[in-house]
Amino acid sequence: MVIVNNHRDWEIVRDQLWYRIPVKHTPRRWPPGHLAFFFTKVFGEDAHRIRFYGKVAKLDRVQRKTLFPDQAFDPRAEDWYHQIHLVSVEELSKPIGSRPRRIVFIPTTEKKLREADEINDLFDDSPLEDALWKELKKRKVPVDRQYYVESEGEWFALDFAIFCKNGKIDVETDGDTWHVDKGRATTDNQRNNALAADDWKVLRFNTMQVREQMNEYCVKKILETVSRLGGLEDGTDSTRAYYRSRDGVVEQMNLFESKD
Repeated sequence: MVIVNNHRDWEIVRDQLWYRIPVKHTPRRWPPGHLAFFFTKVFGEDAHRIRFYGKVAKLDRVQRKTLFPDQAFDPRAEDWYHQIHLVSVEELSKPIGSRPRRIVFIPTTEKKLREADEINDLFDDSPLEDALWKELKKRKVPVDRQYYVESEGEWFALDFAIFCKNGKIDVETDGDTWHVDKGRATTDNQRNNALAADDWKVLRFNTMQVREQMNEYCVKKILETVSRLGGLEDGTDSTRAYYRSRDGVVEQMNLFESKD
């Protein structure tokens, strides 16, 4: 899923059937088979949702000055881009909505795209995360999946962020590989301490707990913690953002350009 935040870029997609991504910000899952387009607030009633997608026909690697010959003096004219050509642009049978929030790029599958009810359904990082998300969604617990937060000068990726009236919850699903990595204990201890200093309550669930004790332990513990922190916060915060780069280094920026 990619972002379209101005009408000119959408006209290029719709009429010329191509989209661009800076090579220096190549997503970690590459190349794509399809692109789905998330519209930002400038699109009025279509804001914060996905209505259109397209199958990728081919990819070229070109400089910006090739894409936009009339902008030869742009400071980015020499920068390299992936030019993603589409077979066509199609409309989904049902739009995929989101509460207002900043989103940059979400790797997903065609199956998830066709079945999604909301943006959180698109994430495709872990079967454990998907299983827990399914249960939280069933109980209408609002979460932000793949949420990045800065604490003590470091960036940390949260599987699920839940915002309560009197605190914040980071929910992590730790797969089997997490348990065999002896170095993770020290790293996660430092991570948990840093998040705790910023008032995050960290809950960790392993593979066995997610698969065999989902409701009686995982969901129960999350709901108990929400209650202990005064219940869910009122309203939403549209300034939350998702950040991820290909090599794991997190940057506070849009993965794709905000404007030209």
